[in-house]
Amino acid sequence: MIKMIASDMDGTMLSSHLSISEKNKEAVLYAQSQGIEFMVATGRAYSEAKPALDEAGIKCPMITGNGAQGFDAEGNEIFNIGIDKQTTRNIMNLLRENELYFELMTTDGVYAESQPKRIENFATLLANQVPHLTYKMAIAMASTHLNMLPVNYISSYDLLLEDDSIEVLKIISFSDKGADFLQPIGEKVEQLGKLYVTSSFPNNIEINHEEAQKGNAVKRMAEERGISLEDVMTIGDNYNDVSMLSIAGVSFAMGNAEDGVKKIAKYEADTNINDGVGKAIFRAIEENL
Repeated sequence: MIKMIASDMDGTMLSSHLSISEKNKEAVLYAQSQGIEFMVATGRAYSEAKPALDEAGIKCPMITGNGAQGFDAEGNEIFNIGIDKQTTRNIMNLLRENELYFELMTTDGVYAESQPKRIENFATLLANQVPHLTYKMAIAMASTHLNMLPVNYISSYDLLLEDDSIEVLKIISFSDKGADFLQPIGEKVEQLGKLYVTSSFPNNIEINHEEAQKGNAVKRMAEERGISLEDVMTIGDNYNDVSMLSIAGVSFAMGNAEDGVKKIAKYEADTNINDGVGKAIFRAIEENL
């Protein structure tokens, strides 16, 4: 019997317009009404994840930064797992050597050095997700969406690392050259310390402390609630979801998921643009998966 559900956001719970559909909202609220704990487990920072949930009227715990942070339903931090500053410097040097754009997710929010690059990379993501969307339209959508999300622009990340009150939780790097170009760089990054490198889209790599994984965070959340992993359901679409899909008693890969992710999940849901999360939740409850 399902007692807890953890769902990814981008490519999973969110539509191509980066919002939560009415069907998905209905399913989440129904699950909560049945006493099932629902939470999101996302690569996004808290400040990037919360607006879509607020818009849908969903109040729930959050696992953010791929498992680097956890929050209760009231927004109080439960835990954080960061990357030490020297390792962060080493990672940044490697990314700069490869002329890669990257951003830092911290305990003080998301930091970026370039607004145009931020928009450009997000537009590329949108253009790859939404059929028939021109790059010009993607730029407009990206600019509008990102203007709604809080971000800190800084002239140099090196200044940020001098602030001992701020901890780095995740580094995300982008390239329009895709996975074949990024994968060997990610492998070099993993050699720099106790790090976990994954991706949420073919055009990025996401770098965390090795303990900061969605699977570890879901396990922790379940244990704190006295819930067996056999009674946990997870839903995702990409490789940063694998750790939580592999530990749950019930796991769904989205219809739009990467093929390697589908092989790990026990069930396949519809796509994110066809209310896949909502349909999977109703199915799990109705069929008592």
